[in-house]
Amino acid sequence: MSRPTAFRRFAEATAHYAGRPGAFLLAVLLIVGWAITGPIFHFNDTWQLVINTGTTIITFLMVFLIQSTQNRDTAALQIKLDELICSSKAHNALLNLENLDDQQLERIRRHYTRLAEGARDDLSQFEEIVEEARKEPRE
Repeated sequence: MSRPTAFRRFAEATAHYAGRPGAFLLAVLLIVGWAITGPIFHFNDTWQLVINTGTTIITFLMVFLIQSTQNRDTAALQIKLDELICSSKAHNALLNLENLDDQQLERIRRHYTRLAEGARDDLSQFEEIVEEARKEPRE
């Protein structure tokens, strides 16, 4: 097994298990246990340093593991969306939008916002016509 594959599997497994209720319960129990030991250690600096250092290290490492998993999920999702665009009547120009700069993306977003607003206007006009038709007496 190659290093990237081993890392990917480790990152996915870690992200999977870290998101489970049991992991949250374990973290809560760890904090409660730490808090209970406060009086034993007279709430000294070392006692506080233990939790600060531990949580900082875990957070630091988890950021990289979760980001790796997120990058993979995002790439897979992008491929699926590209396939849907290619197989539909949508504009193929929408493929690889993630490579455009922010100004180009904003122009395209405004275009689709205007289309959505127009569709909502058409829908509200249609709903008004249907409502008027319901009010008319039946013969």
